[in-house]
Amino acid sequence: MERDTRKNPGLLKLDLYCRGALIDDSMRVNDDGGRPILRTRAGLGSGLEVILPDNLWTNIPVEEDFTKASPYVVRRRDNGELWIDEGQEPIAPIQLAPRPGWYDHTTSSGKKMTAIGTLQGTYLGVYPSRVCEYWTEDSPTNCKFCSVGLNLGADDAEEKRVSEVVEVAVAARDGSDITYIDFNTGHYKGETFLDILEPYIRAVKDATGCMIGVQTPPHADLERYKKLKEMGVNRVSFCFELYDPVQFKEVCPGKDRQYGLQRYLDAVEYNATLGKTSKKTFDPWVSNGEIIAGLEAPEWSIKAIDWITSVGAIPTVCLFRPLKDTDYEDQAVPKTEDMIDVFAAQYECCMREGLPINVAPNVNVSLVMLPWECRWLVSKSRRRRYLLKETKMAAMKKVFAAQFYAKLREHDQRRAKAAGA
Repeated sequence: MERDTRKNPGLLKLDLYCRGALIDDSMRVNDDGGRPILRTRAGLGSGLEVILPDNLWTNIPVEEDFTKASPYVVRRRDNGELWIDEGQEPIAPIQLAPRPGWYDHTTSSGKKMTAIGTLQGTYLGVYPSRVCEYWTEDSPTNCKFCSVGLNLGADDAEEKRVSEVVEVAVAARDGSDITYIDFNTGHYKGETFLDILEPYIRAVKDATGCMIGVQTPPHADLERYKKLKEMGVNRVSFCFELYDPVQFKEVCPGKDRQYGLQRYLDAVEYNATLGKTSKKTFDPWVSNGEIIAGLEAPEWSIKAIDWITSVGAIPTVCLFRPLKDTDYEDQAVPKTEDMIDVFAAQYECCMREGLPINVAPNVNVSLVMLPWECRWLVSKSRRRRYLLKETKMAAMKKVFAAQFYAKLREHDQRRAKAAGA
C-alpha cells in the first residue's frame, strides 16, 4: 500500500477522519460556496464537507478537541485553489462540497429546508420523526458515542411533516441531481418506527423516483421488510455498532436491553436473502450491517466485516469520532495505523464475495469510507487478484446506471402526464 498521503487519497481520507484538520484564516467556508458545518440527527458528526482527489467525498472533523493537535491545515492559495497541507507541506488539492441553492430556502410551512434534510456527500439524509427515545427515558440509555439528542431546535427539527420532506426531497433532486434518499430513525416504544416511515417513503418515492434507504432498529416482524421492498425501498441498514458482545452491552445499553445483538444480526442476514429473490426485473436491494471502528479491538471489527459479507450483506464501517457533549467526548480518537487493516477488510471481503459495492450512480458518502474507496488501503499485489471482479463491477455499474436513469425518465414522464391531466 502506498503510504504517502500525497499519492494515496484513500489513506488521506482515513487519516483526516482520525486526526481532523485546522481551518486557516484564508478560508471562509460559507463565502466560498461551501456547506455549513451542521450536526444533524442523521449523521455521526459535524465537519467540513470536501472532495479529495479520486472524487472521494469526506467530512473532515474541525470542531472537536482532538483536531487541535492535527498537522493538517485547509488553506486557500493566492490563486484561489484550496489545499490540504501538512504543516507547510502541500498534500492534496481539494474542492468544497458545493452548497446547493435550496439550502437557503424554506418550506411552504416556513421551516429551513436544512432543518428537514441535508446532503451527506451526494445523497439526502432525513431523520423525519422525534428523537430516539433512549434519550428521553427517565434514565437515558442512549448509545454513548451518539449526538442525536443534542441538537434539536438548532440544526434539526423535531417533527417533520410528510409534505415538508417531499418538498425538500424534490428540491434536492431538482437542484442537486441526487439519486438516493436515506431515512433514519431511532428507537420508539412499540416498534413503531416502520409505521412512522412508510408514509414518507411512499410520498417521496412517488415524488422523486429516487432510490430509498431505511436505517432503523430491527423490527420483530421480519416480514415487514418484504413490504418495504414492494414499496420501493432499495436498502435497509442495521447499526449494531459493535460485534464484541461485551462492548455492545457497554456502549449501547438501550439497544442491548431492547433488542440484543443477535436480533440485529438476524435482520441483516434475513434482508440479505431478500436481495436474492429478484428475477429479471430491475429491482435493486441491499442489506447493510453498520459498525463503528475504534470502539472495539480491530480484530472484532474485522470479524464483523467478514460475517456481514459472508451472509451476502454489505458492511458500512464508520470511524469513531468523539463528539462534543456526548458521553464519549473524552475518548481517544482511533489511530490511523490501527484502522488500516479494518478498512482494507471492507474492500477485500466484499470483492471475495462478489458484492456490488460500486454500482449505484452518484452515491458518494462523506461520513464513511465506502468499501470501494478502501481499495486504496490494499497493496497492489493483493488488488491484482480482484482485477477481473473489478472489471465486471465496472460493467455492472454502466448497466445499472442505464437502467436506473431510464426508470427515472419513465417516472418523470408519468408525473408530468398526471400533472397535465
